[in-house]
Amino acid sequence: MKEKIYTIGIDVGSSLIKASLIEYSANPVILDKRTEKIRKRNPEVVADQVMDSILETHNLTFEDIAYVATTGEGELLKRKKGHFYSMTTHARGGIFMNEGAKTVVDMGALYVRAIKINELGRVLNYKMTGQCASGSGQFVENISKYLGVAIEDVGETSLKATNPEKPSGICSVLAETDVINMVSRGITTPDIIKGIHLSIADKIIKLLTSLKAESPIALTGGMAINHGMVQAIEELAHKANLNYQFVTHQDAIFAGSYGAAIWGGYRYLKLKSDNAIVL
Repeated sequence: MKEKIYTIGIDVGSSLIKASLIEYSANPVILDKRTEKIRKRNPEVVADQVMDSILETHNLTFEDIAYVATTGEGELLKRKKGHFYSMTTHARGGIFMNEGAKTVVDMGALYVRAIKINELGRVLNYKMTGQCASGSGQFVENISKYLGVAIEDVGETSLKATNPEKPSGICSVLAETDVINMVSRGITTPDIIKGIHLSIADKIIKLLTSLKAESPIALTGGMAINHGMVQAIEELAHKANLNYQFVTHQDAIFAGSYGAAIWGGYRYLKLKSDNAIVL
């Protein structure tokens, strides 16, 4: 009977933990996926709780898992067998969800990365924004709280804009000041949010142009499930006469954990093969 290989990928972000359980093979199958807000708790404790919950749901023990792989800020988690750089995991997770993608844009909480990949999801080249830039998911979340808009409603709110106004693109502090001034001037919430989306989209288009990106371009991370954000990217690409095809997936936020779990399965079999050769 063929061995079932179970792997878990844990992506620790600045405010959210994403975890997934897969049955690894040439065609990996997602068995479970979960998110959990950290809320000022110890990320290691939260990650352990999420993993234990997944194991309990599927009647598995920790020993049943061939490989637990972390990514993002999960390097310090003790219950792991390996850690993968987040660019590597988003590249693999991006092509897993969007077969045929040649470029992946990881739209994370702290920065945005445009990654050129091969058909196996390996990184060939990349460009990224700085951590202090106002082109991040955390910036969108901060502004949505200030405006009193739930983060899950930001995309739909943006689509109602009629005359968007972009904030300063220099840094998040100045951009947030711009938003406060916009509110005082009576700029509508949809126009402010659409302006923010356009500001971030402008940075993404510049990254893709600098990278000489190829289509299809897979969007991953939390902002990839924001319809208003995706529309802003498409608008600016069209305006710049760039023939880009953008694709996304409903599980885009799990790209890092999916990629970690898949690379974990690959590494498990590689190590097993190497040990067999030694023996």
